[in-house]
Parts: sequence; structure tokens; C-alpha cells
Amino acid sequence: MHQVDAPLKVHGLDLSYFTGKLEGYLRGKDIAYTLIEMDTADFKRCGKATGVLQMPQVEWTNGSWLTDTTLIIPYLENLHTDSSVLPNTPLMLFVAQFLEDFGDEWLWRPALAHRWANALDARLMGQRLALGMMRDVPLPTPLRRLVITTRQRMHFLWGDGFNRRTGQRILSQYTDCLAVLQPLFAAQPFVLGQRPSLADYGLFGSMFRHFFCDPTPAGIMRTQAPAVHEWVARMWNLRLSHFNAQPWPTGIAAECLPLLQLACEEFLPYMALNEEAWLASQKNFSFTNRGVSIAVPTQRYRAWRYQRLRTRYQALPEPVKSTLAEHLPTLGPWLGEAVKQAIPAVVQQLPVVPSHQQKSVSRTW
Repeated sequence: MHQVDAPLKVHGLDLSYFTGKLEGYLRGKDIAYTLIEMDTADFKRCGKATGVLQMPQVEWTNGSWLTDTTLIIPYLENLHTDSSVLPNTPLMLFVAQFLEDFGDEWLWRPALAHRWANALDARLMGQRLALGMMRDVPLPTPLRRLVITTRQRMHFLWGDGFNRRTGQRILSQYTDCLAVLQPLFAAQPFVLGQRPSLADYGLFGSMFRHFFCDPTPAGIMRTQAPAVHEWVARMWNLRLSHFNAQPWPTGIAAECLPLLQLACEEFLPYMALNEEAWLASQKNFSFTNRGVSIAVPTQRYRAWRYQRLRTRYQALPEPVKSTLAEHLPTLGPWLGEAVKQAIPAVVQQLPVVPSHQQKSVSRTW
């Protein structure tokens, strides 16, 4: 149900990474909502209400707000306990949460790179944003398109490590992920097995609104990973209530291990270096990905998420840690070190009320 007078007002864009992630979840959960397409004025209004310049932002019926999908989904899970996306064992819940972090924070860079480095994609998305997000800016459409395309490239290409030396490696992070997802979805319908989970929604944001929809990565997906293409459509169409009778998996499927190994080998070292740079007050840091050194801005938000992931790992029962070590021997060394200096969350715990005390962060369109 997506009727106009629905209780949830989702402020975002229908080409947005995290708006797509949230919409997929709300559709699956049968939580009624209305998508309100942001313009620049609405973007600022929502940011003023929550203290965070990002999308999507959810306007609650009582005047409070929800923001950040990684917090919104568990908040709504607590309100709507039926048809849960959270596995019911500590092992599989941790795996799902880990893969949500991976999907949100590792696939971000190749998703933005494919959108703004490929000329066809940039032209199309620049036009859509000029007519959508920037529709309230009093400039001719071609000038709006130039402004938004330049802005996106400055922030998400040139300002985020993409150049002639690193560009192909960043773009290839997408096909690296497809290479492990194609056999996974050829063998089973969802990331963890027979039932959709938080892990699926974590991967869905990039795979749907960017890789599935933008011309260049969509062509790659159809050609190289048709099972992934099918999974994206399945996630957009499903209703979680149809899987209530399906038991949660109790162990990690062999088909899921290559994805988890990719996250351990490439994502965790990157997150650790980002945290180290943030604690050292460094504005930038470099990480090496398959022999290519990439210099990127330090992100407080990612440092917080890495610390939260470590805290979750360290709270696991010892038998669960032993099981993870059997399957993923590199996981424990990255997550076992105690947090020495805690980084506060960027946004308040939900629901948030109008506040001007939070640090603004910009998330992708």
C-alpha cells in the first residue's frame, strides 16, 4: 500500500541508493508510505529537522523523524515484529548485520563511480536530477544539468579517490561482487538461503537503484550475472509475510562464503584504516585494493559503523566466534581488538526530533 495519505512520508529520490534500500524494505514489510521527491528546499528542510543532510528522511506521523536506513530498519522491526528480516540466532544475525555494513559502505564507491564516470550514465542522471532534485533552482535546464553533474563528480569521483590510475579498479569492485553473487543466487534465492534478511536489503541499495537501473552497470549485470538481475527484481516484488513459515538458516551456507570472504579481505581493512585516520584527525587516508593504492576522505560515519561492528562481534558467545573462525579465519583479527576511543553516532537513536546539534553528513543521491 503506497496511498497518498499513508502514515510514513519518505523524503528521497527514486534514483537514490538508500531511498531504494528503504523502499524495498517498506514494500516487503507492507508498511504504507508515500515517496516525496526531494527538491533542494525539501532537502534543506529535512536536514534542518534532523541535523543531518542526507536521504532518505522519514517524516513520522507525530512530527518526529527517522533517518539513516541502518537505524530505521531495526527501529521498524521493533514496531512490526511479524515477518522479521533479522535472523533468530546470534551467528546468522551477526552475518546479516555484517553484510549490511558491507553493502552500504563498500559498494557505495563503485556505485557512484559507474553513475558519474560513464558518460551515458552521467548524462542521463544529470538530466534526471536537473528536472527533479533541482527543479526549484531558477536556472535553465542545461545549466542545472551541468551544475549537478559537476557537483556529483567533484564529490563522488575526483573527491573520492577516482582518477586515471585508480578508476578501473574502483569500477571493478562492482564486477568483483557480481562474481561472487552470481553463483550464490544461482544456487539459492536469497543471500543467507531460503528467506530474505537484512543482508539482502544491505546489498539491495546499490544493486537496485544504481547497478540494476543505470545503463552501463545494468548491461554488465544482465550479461555477467543474470541470477543477480533476477534477485533484484525478486526483492522489489516480494512480500516478507510469504516467508514466515520458512525457517531461518542455522549455519552459513557454502554458497555465501565467497561473499563473506570478499568482505573480510577487502572491506574490513579499509574500514580499519578509516577508523585509524579519523582517530588521528587525518582528513584523508590511503588503502590498497588488489595492488592499487586509493586515497579517499576519512569518514566519521564509517568509523562509527566499524566500531559498532566490532562491538557486536565481541559480544558474541565464544562458540559463535569459533564457528566464524572456522569459516572466516581473517574475521576475528580485524574485529577482535577492543575499541580504544569510542566515536559517537552521527545521528541520534531513533526517532529523532528537530535538532541542530548533530553533525551534518551528506549521503549519495
